[in-house]
Amino acid sequence: MNIENKYQKLLLGILFDIIGYASFIIPGLAELTDIVWAPASAYLMTKMYKGNKGKIAAVISFVEEAMPWLDVLPTFTFMWLYTYVFTNKNKKETKKTIDV
Repeated sequence: MNIENKYQKLLLGILFDIIGYASFIIPGLAELTDIVWAPASAYLMTKMYKGNKGKIAAVISFVEEAMPWLDVLPTFTFMWLYTYVFTNKNKKETKKTIDV
């Protein structure tokens, strides 16, 4: 899976976060679905985001999905925001100060 378009990543991330929330829909099966989804979400995170930040996000995603009641965090969406909103903003601000 090689996704370059940032908006495709956002849509996939939202979909993956919804899948993570799905464990709340079926009472009693949450723990079972989390056992399957935790490693799957970590794998998908490494495929969507390369390098060290993808690996770190994969660990966070795995722990978030494996731990009870942390599934409510939209990890994929947070990673997208970090990658395309906050990191890019910092790069632009750094470039402005260097150019001045």
